[in-house]
Amino acid sequence: MSELVLHVTGARPNFPKAAPVIAALEARGVPQLLVHTGQHYDERMSDVFFRQLGIPMPDINLEVGSGAHGAQTAAIMTGLEALFVERRPAMVVVYGDVNSTVAASLVAAKLGILTAHVEAGLRSFDLTMPEEVNRMVTDRLADVLLTTSVDAVAHLGNEGVHAERIHFVGNPMIDTLLAHRDRFDPAPLRAELDLPQTYLVATLHRPGNVDRPQDVQELVQAMHAVADQARVVVPLHPRGRDRLRAAGFFDHPQMQVVDPYGYLEFMGLVRGSAAVVTDSGGVQEETTILGVPCLTLRPNTERPVTITHGTNRLVRRETLAEAVREVLAAGPLQDWPVPPLWDGQAGPRIAEVIVRRLAGAR
Repeated sequence: MSELVLHVTGARPNFPKAAPVIAALEARGVPQLLVHTGQHYDERMSDVFFRQLGIPMPDINLEVGSGAHGAQTAAIMTGLEALFVERRPAMVVVYGDVNSTVAASLVAAKLGILTAHVEAGLRSFDLTMPEEVNRMVTDRLADVLLTTSVDAVAHLGNEGVHAERIHFVGNPMIDTLLAHRDRFDPAPLRAELDLPQTYLVATLHRPGNVDRPQDVQELVQAMHAVADQARVVVPLHPRGRDRLRAAGFFDHPQMQVVDPYGYLEFMGLVRGSAAVVTDSGGVQEETTILGVPCLTLRPNTERPVTITHGTNRLVRRETLAEAVREVLAAGPLQDWPVPPLWDGQAGPRIAEVIVRRLAGAR
């Protein structure tokens, strides 16, 4: 039987999660194949991560590009099915909640190939989020469920997942953050962007904020009220950019819109900021470790541990400006809680689970 472990990545958030898992399995001599579906195909959104994080360049890039959810997922499934049949891996490892994740899980399940889901069990309980659907389907199909938090373990248990399939291993993205934290220097971008000592960072791309015209207009008003208080640097995702521009998002003199940065540059920018406004999942986790106040512009989060054991809080558009005012008045955090097992050793724990599962499958 093949001993090959095949990793499927496809979007920017997958790469810092995959890096420590790949390194830990390599240290144990496990043969691996890294597949990039090309779901995010802009160089700033993907290739730069491989260089900066020391991940080997993908063995295979499907180059599916962007598109509607159904078309993109179908294209990924078509490409992966041919690859899985040809290489017949012993296990497929998927990450997070993007379309590449659910596509790989579906193909592997139908071919009878073991699947491990890194970051299993997260739930927002909001089925209007495509990512929530992807999470639920992937967890239903996966043989090995690798969780980052205790609440994720509880969600899987409540859904009837057998305890033997669930492994609380911690957060591999935090492994990557801790390994590179000394390289997160805000000074270069502060100089390049001519930033004041106190500035904010914002990342906004979720459908609930940037798809409907009314939501976009409310978001622009809310963010302009934030920019009235401090400079806001916005590394803007391609999603929603045109709608935000048309609604006047760019027009405030304190709103500094830039293209997305590489991992090290972005994390340096975040580390030097007074606070972050976001609708991203990963940023909630990164700020939790860095001790940067995080205001998540969503009605819910699949990462509640960043609220109970971190720096995160949920805000609405109508309360955002006041929340920013409070954060700026309070000043930098001196101490804050950190979630259990977010200690930089999730990669080795995941590798141990995978090796034991493969041994049991022989």
